[in-house]
Amino acid sequence: MPDAKTSRGNLFYTLGQGAADHPTLVLIHGAGGSRLHWPGELRRLPGATVYTLDLPGHGRSEGKGCNTISDYAKAVVAFLDAVGVERAAIAGHSMGGAIAQTMALEFADRAAGLVLVATGARLRVAPAILEGIPNNLDGAAELITHFAWSPDAPSALTELGRQAILETGPDVLLGDFVACDNFDTMERLGEIKTPTLVVTGSADQLTPPKYARFLADRIPDARLVLIEGAGHMVMLERPAEVAKTVRQFLDSKK
Repeated sequence: MPDAKTSRGNLFYTLGQGAADHPTLVLIHGAGGSRLHWPGELRRLPGATVYTLDLPGHGRSEGKGCNTISDYAKAVVAFLDAVGVERAAIAGHSMGGAIAQTMALEFADRAAGLVLVATGARLRVAPAILEGIPNNLDGAAELITHFAWSPDAPSALTELGRQAILETGPDVLLGDFVACDNFDTMERLGEIKTPTLVVTGSADQLTPPKYARFLADRIPDARLVLIEGAGHMVMLERPAEVAKTVRQFLDSKK
C-alpha cells in the first residue's frame, strides 16, 4: 500500500492490480471519509485495476484538506500524474461524486467514465452540521451518522462510520462540508460527455433519489441504478450489488 508523491503531499492509496488490458478505476471517498469507505468488493473489483486513495488530509494521506471541490479535483489529477495513469473511470461517493463531475468538466481528457454514487449536482449542507462541526464535533458526528445510513444498517457499521468522522477532525471535516455546500453543477451537466453510471439508495436521506434522477436525466450518456432500501452509504450497505453494477458498467465501456 504505497504513497503517491504529489505537489499536495504524499497521498496514500491501495492498488487492486488487474491485467494490462483491464479498465482502470479510481475510487474517491466522500466528506470526512477515507479509502475505507469503499468496501473490499470494489477496492479489489475483479476485471479492473483499482486505485483507492485517501484525499489530502484524510486517512493516511499527508497535506491539508481542501475547502473547494475544484482543489480536490486538482489533487486527484496530481495523483493520476504521480501514479502514471493517463485516463481512468472516476468513481466518487457524495463529495467524491462532486469531484468526479468536476473532473469530467475541467479535466475531461482524464476521465474515461464516471460512477456517481449517492451524490448530486448540488450538495447543500444543513446549517446545523456546518455550525456544529467546530462547536460540537460529537453532536455533529451523531447528526451526520443518523442521516447517512438506512434504518436497516447494522449498528456496528454505523458506529464505525461515526468513529471515522471523529478521526477526521473538525478542520478537515468542516472544509469538506464547506466545499460541498458551495458546489453546484446544475446548469453544466449537459456539458459532461463522459459515459456515466449513477447509483443511489432508495432510502438515502442526505442525497435523495431525486438528486440521482436529476443527474441521470441531464447528463447525456448516463443511466441510473436504484438500490432498494439502501441509504447514503449504499456501497457499504450493499457492497455486492454496487460492485456488480460497477463491473457491468466498466465491461460495457471496453
